[in-house]
Amino acid sequence: MISRILSILCVVTLIGCTPKVVEPAADTPPVAKPKPADDKLSPCAKWSDLYNKDDVETEFVLYRDFLRANDWAQAFTYWQRVYAVAPAADGKRNTVYNDGVRFYEYFITQTQDSNLINTYIDTIFMLYDEMERCYPEGSYADARKGFDLYYKYPWRTSQMEIYTLLKKTVDREKKETPDFVLNPFTALLVDLYFEDKISIAEAQSYQQQIRDVLATGLAKCKEKECERWRIIEQYVPARLDAFETVRGFYDCAYYKAKYYQDFLDNPTDCDVIRDVYTWLRWAECPDTDAQYQELVKAGNENCRVTVAGPVALGNECLQNNNYTCAIENFEKAATEEKDAVKKARYLLLIAKIYYAHLKNFSRARQYAQRAADVNSNWGEPYILIGRLYASSGPLCGPGRGWDSQVVVWPAIDMWNRAKQVDSGATAEANKWIGRYSQYMPSVEEVFQRNLKEGDSYYVSCWIQQSTTIRAAR
Repeated sequence: MISRILSILCVVTLIGCTPKVVEPAADTPPVAKPKPADDKLSPCAKWSDLYNKDDVETEFVLYRDFLRANDWAQAFTYWQRVYAVAPAADGKRNTVYNDGVRFYEYFITQTQDSNLINTYIDTIFMLYDEMERCYPEGSYADARKGFDLYYKYPWRTSQMEIYTLLKKTVDREKKETPDFVLNPFTALLVDLYFEDKISIAEAQSYQQQIRDVLATGLAKCKEKECERWRIIEQYVPARLDAFETVRGFYDCAYYKAKYYQDFLDNPTDCDVIRDVYTWLRWAECPDTDAQYQELVKAGNENCRVTVAGPVALGNECLQNNNYTCAIENFEKAATEEKDAVKKARYLLLIAKIYYAHLKNFSRARQYAQRAADVNSNWGEPYILIGRLYASSGPLCGPGRGWDSQVVVWPAIDMWNRAKQVDSGATAEANKWIGRYSQYMPSVEEVFQRNLKEGDSYYVSCWIQQSTTIRAAR
């Protein structure tokens, strides 16, 4: 295996390696930590096996110094020498293999030659294979393979094969699973379940393991490590929300813990009462449950509906978690209604069902926009569209970083629009603007992309809207 890699190294030495600043990915995996000194040393070639041990250690230090200085050409020359004779370094860490991956990832950015790029990618995975052979007691190599295949080279294999690689890591490491595994593993767990490729029992088991790993990481992290866990915290729970649309996936305690506080904060708001009540009904909370009874009491006291026809049927269907029936009846009510204010409210209610209960953001936006078109002086539809955009960070990116942050721009556009058409929506709009402005890209991030504040920018993903570049301060 080493001979195959060395043959590729010869090709690389012929390439000019002019240093270039490459932006690191937000979820770039960290290097595996050194093992305790009393652990068994790697069986692969290491410094202690060599007669010129001191010389090779010196070359190791030199290449790492050049690497820190972004002198890729000098660093690679010394790395080749170390890799050829002592790829396991001191036998306690996989640093040489990890750095080899860094070199070839850098070389990929320096060429447009597809054949050469594929050769470099092959080399990266050969280095992972070597890492796994030399450090077989862990699952770091499998985790890195899965991470790279998901984010960087997804065309090389199927989603199920990537999921299997990451699952092996979770099974082996349990609560000590590396942080960089959680985002791709969560995304695959959700996607593969809804594609009927994994069972509900498997999805339930692993979503709980994911939450346990996240809780452990947040509790045990130190200093800079915590920032990585906070990024994951913004992504993982939001992606796992998709399972709320599956009856029986989460139990009554889950929904009460997540939604009941909304009712306590707004005990007379009929929209909130209805939403929380619907979730508890969906979770099949027993009628004898004290919190459930409080909701029913609040609804009877504040939100009794006396209308008949499709509105009554829609409310009945909504209370029984029959969302298709509810949407059909509120759509019918909107079609029959002549009063613009009432018509708009029925359409916005449909939008909220799509948003809160069906997690279908594009359909929610469609009905919210229809509501805004019917009642042009009403800001609430734009408030909802803004919330749809702002909460799309985990759908459009890893939860943090450029792709996840730019969704705030069109959200602010919508909240500003709400204020323009409806002065009564100003306080609510300002609340959301204040909450999310901190999550916009920084001035430095905008500058690094050769962009300027005030310029137009097109946000893709499901949003597909042009907006204005802003920076957090």
